[in-house]
Amino acid sequence: MPESKSRNKKKVTAKAEKAEAKIALPGEAVNPRWLAPVMVGLMVLGLAWIVTFYLTSADLGLPIPQIGQWNLAVGFGLIIVGFGLTTRWR
Repeated sequence: MPESKSRNKKKVTAKAEKAEAKIALPGEAVNPRWLAPVMVGLMVLGLAWIVTFYLTSADLGLPIPQIGQWNLAVGFGLIIVGFGLTTRWR
């Protein structure tokens, strides 16, 4: 009795080729090594800046006492720059 074509098994080699790790080809975009640490570092630094300001605002006004409430803008600016770097992530 003849077998139907739908029952024929596909070659295993096609699946093995798809399972291989993807290697970046010339011309493909790859993340620079500095991107992730700088991105995360800026967001954490901005958060630490804001938390430091809120915890010390009544007494010292740290991190920079002379600029007062603008410390919040500096902290949020650092966070925004960090999130801006996420757009370069590939």
